[in-house]
Amino acid sequence: MHLPTTKMNSRLGIEIGLLVLLSLIWGSSFTWIKVAVTTIPPLTITAIRVSVAAVFLAALARWRGYALPRDHVVWREFFVQGLLQSALPFTLLGWGSKYIPSGLTGVLNATPPMFVLLIAFVTGYGAQHVTGQKIVGVCLGLLGVVVIIGTQSLGDIQTSAGWAQAAVLGASLCYALASILGRRFAKLPAIVTATGAMTTAAIMIVPAAIVIERPWTLMPSTDAIAAVMVLAVICTALAMVIYFRLVQTLGPLGTTSGGYLRAGFAVALGIIFLDENFDTSTLIGMTLIAVGVVAVTVPIAWPSLLRS
Repeated sequence: MHLPTTKMNSRLGIEIGLLVLLSLIWGSSFTWIKVAVTTIPPLTITAIRVSVAAVFLAALARWRGYALPRDHVVWREFFVQGLLQSALPFTLLGWGSKYIPSGLTGVLNATPPMFVLLIAFVTGYGAQHVTGQKIVGVCLGLLGVVVIIGTQSLGDIQTSAGWAQAAVLGASLCYALASILGRRFAKLPAIVTATGAMTTAAIMIVPAAIVIERPWTLMPSTDAIAAVMVLAVICTALAMVIYFRLVQTLGPLGTTSGGYLRAGFAVALGIIFLDENFDTSTLIGMTLIAVGVVAVTVPIAWPSLLRS
């Protein structure tokens, strides 16, 4: 009688462990970006990252017996998904990381759920799922952004830090749009969608990197080369494999809950390995954003809590 429960608990423990691992991997990506961007420009980082991931995912899809679709309409949608999911946000994050701490980048980039809700307000798409708790969460998150950006940048809007924070928030908006548009691929296996989106991202970003940044003229440091390879192999390709498994086992809500832990890892790793420091106003803003994201994405049974 106890064996099935034991096995179930053991499986759940494995999945929770994988969720923590995925949060650590994605949380560390902001640290690796910070290291890589010192001598490798953002477009080149993104080009390497998506190209390696595309090859890895294509090989995995083929090994699992999946074929990529031939419909040109689907591939046109892949291009939009690849732009919003990888090509544009990866580049914005790379550029923004040149001017602000990696921990702050990680927290600001935890805001896609709030952008999804704001899009629902504006367009009416999904507005039926908007609750008072989510509205409070959005307000708290936006207040946190204002506290961070307002104290550091609004006094001089032309500062690089101000534009960098705007770029990271722009990446979050891209992720929000990608999550909404990604529902069009519900009938395709997740690995096929990821492969198509990553392949089209590589098709878009590689020529841009070659023309604009001329990567063959660069002299990257050993640390930067190692960092960008970790980003490509571990933080993109391997992370995608873990992510797809967790979506099937823990579900979308359980998987996205790792975003809070990811932001925490980003801050901790930045402090430990990059000697990053945060002033009081930044810490307050980061806390408001974290609480806001939790309020937007995690359902809380308030009546049950009040009765207990």
